[in-house]
Amino acid sequence: MTGVTLTWLGQAGFLLRADGVATVSRLDLAVALLPDGPTVAAVAAASPACRVVVPEPVTDQAVAAGVPASRVVGAVAGEPVPGLPVPVHPVPARHGVDVADAYTFGHELSGGRTRYLGYVIELGGARIYHAGDTVWWTGQEDELRRLGVHVALLPINGRDPVREAANIVGNLDHREAALLAHAAGVDLPVPMHWDMFEANLGFPEQLVATVSRLDLAVAVLVPKRLRPFRPRRARPGQYA
Repeated sequence: MTGVTLTWLGQAGFLLRADGVATVSRLDLAVALLPDGPTVAAVAAASPACRVVVPEPVTDQAVAAGVPASRVVGAVAGEPVPGLPVPVHPVPARHGVDVADAYTFGHELSGGRTRYLGYVIELGGARIYHAGDTVWWTGQEDELRRLGVHVALLPINGRDPVREAANIVGNLDHREAALLAHAAGVDLPVPMHWDMFEANLGFPEQLVATVSRLDLAVAVLVPKRLRPFRPRRARPGQYA
C-alpha cells in the first residue's frame, strides 16, 4: 500500500496527504495549474505557511490575486521545483487561453516559455501525475515513463466543434486518456475534469469501458467526491 491518500474535491481539484505533509486544516503546498484568483487567494489566506506553485510565466497573476510574492513559486517545464517539502516535477501541457490560441504550450503568449503545466508529485512512496488541462502531445508518454508515474489524474471531458464554437478549450477525451495511461506504463488512471459544467461534461464510465474493450494493462479508479482513497498495488497494474 502506498503512504499517500487522495481526496477528490470535484472537477480537477485533489487533496494529497501523507505523514507530515498537507492536512485538511493546514496545507503545506498548493500546486496550481493556472492561478485562478479566488481559489489561490482563499488557499493562501487559510494556510499562512502554504507555498503556491504556478507556471513561471503567470506568477504575476498569483501575486495580483492576493498571494504574497514570497510564497509564490514559479515552475518551469522539465526543471524540478526547488525548496518544497516534497519533490515536484513540472510537465508541459497543451492548452489555451481561448480557442484561437489553443492546443499549444503557450510559448507565443509567454515569450517562448511554457505557460501550461501539469505536475508529477512524489508523495508517500507514489509518483502522482496531475495533468491539468491538456491534450496529448508528442513525447508525453515517454516523459511520464521517465518520471515513473504510478497514478495519473487525467481530464476526460474532450473537445468538439460545438464547444469550441463557444470558446471552450478542450482536453483529452476518455479514449485518449486510456491510451495515454497505457502507453506511459501508468498503473492507475483517475478521471477528472468531467463533473462541474453542464456544457463541458465528461463520462468516466466510457473510460472504464474503453480500458475493458481495448484490454489495456491499467486499472481505473473513478473517485467519489470528498471520499478519500489510498492506492494499493495488489499486483502489477491492479489496485485495490
